[in-house]
Amino acid sequence: MRKNQTVPIACPRPFGPHLVVRIAAGVIGLLLFLAACGGGAEAPSSQPGTADPSALVDPSEIISGGPPPDGIPPIDEPKFIRPSEATWLAPQEPVIAIDLNGDARAYPAQIMTWHEIVNDTVGGVPVTVTYCPLCNTGIAFERPTIDGEVLDFGTSGKLYHSNLVMYDRQTQSLWPQVLGQAVVGPLTGTRLEFVPVQMVAWADWRAANPGGKVLSRDTGALRDYGTNPYVGYDSGDPFLFKGEVDPRLPPTARVVGVRVGPDVTAFPYSALHDRRAGDWSVAQAALGGRQVVVFWKQGALSAVDRAVIAESREVGATGVFDARVSGRVPTFGATAQGIVDDQTRTRWDLFGRAFDGPLAGQELQRVISIESFWFDWAAFHPATRIWAG
Repeated sequence: MRKNQTVPIACPRPFGPHLVVRIAAGVIGLLLFLAACGGGAEAPSSQPGTADPSALVDPSEIISGGPPPDGIPPIDEPKFIRPSEATWLAPQEPVIAIDLNGDARAYPAQIMTWHEIVNDTVGGVPVTVTYCPLCNTGIAFERPTIDGEVLDFGTSGKLYHSNLVMYDRQTQSLWPQVLGQAVVGPLTGTRLEFVPVQMVAWADWRAANPGGKVLSRDTGALRDYGTNPYVGYDSGDPFLFKGEVDPRLPPTARVVGVRVGPDVTAFPYSALHDRRAGDWSVAQAALGGRQVVVFWKQGALSAVDRAVIAESREVGATGVFDARVSGRVPTFGATAQGIVDDQTRTRWDLFGRAFDGPLAGQELQRVISIESFWFDWAAFHPATRIWAG
């Protein structure tokens, strides 16, 4: 199996009356969403608030998000369709893209918003693909084998720093999504291996992966796919976050966070947008002794803006890669025609693939990254730097 190694500031705008109305609409939508997610399994045995000397976080800081365990139902037997069959997806709708061992799959945000977890096998590797709409974090992990059993994950109904807390059904340990680590329960301290993913526009993924697979709406659950129960959330107040928001950026500013060794950096979408040429932008930086390059492309929509995702505002999409090519580190730049490296004038796509020029056919090594709202990234990575160009 191919392994991937891990790893100007915008000022807050005052909230106006129109935003208050949008936030209120979002709260109403969220309450309806929680009501639709009733039922579910019995609560995991590792309960927040219970004294647990081995816990890695204070269990009292793991709070109820509303639904019971698996009240937001994970997809355990995912079905897939061909890209040509996904006629219900608008070109700019966001999808979570994963590619393992040549098996490329897209998990539409319009489905993931209602399920949050898909237990799957991609390229022969057991994985869990996850999405937390409250933090806008799409993350995938390899599912480890513990005592002869491959773990599968459910939604605990709990939050840590407003982030999805998963539980594994084999030991009922609790795993905050962003950490990828068990923090309460028998597997406390166990880490999951991150799998690189990107949140990109459907049209971009489809063009790059015509033979790929798309998660089907045939999930076995009745949900209003294509709608967003968190109306206006990404322009307002993350009301389920109980911590102090780092004031360096607005709470729901979009960033792509990268950690390489001891170095942690957040690349704000606003800064990338401001430096764009046409629809493209590039950031290149040294992290943990490696040269990392971030590609940004305009077009992908927010999943938590308007009531209908296809009508939401554009926010863009990123890909993060090791900048080395054939033992060299070229300088990448954005042009109105796309990403070009200055040394060979090869053209690169959003997925780090060279498609035109002397290096055509080569592919940059993906670096683990997490697209996130700023408040959540900073809560989990308080020492993070902010790239400012």
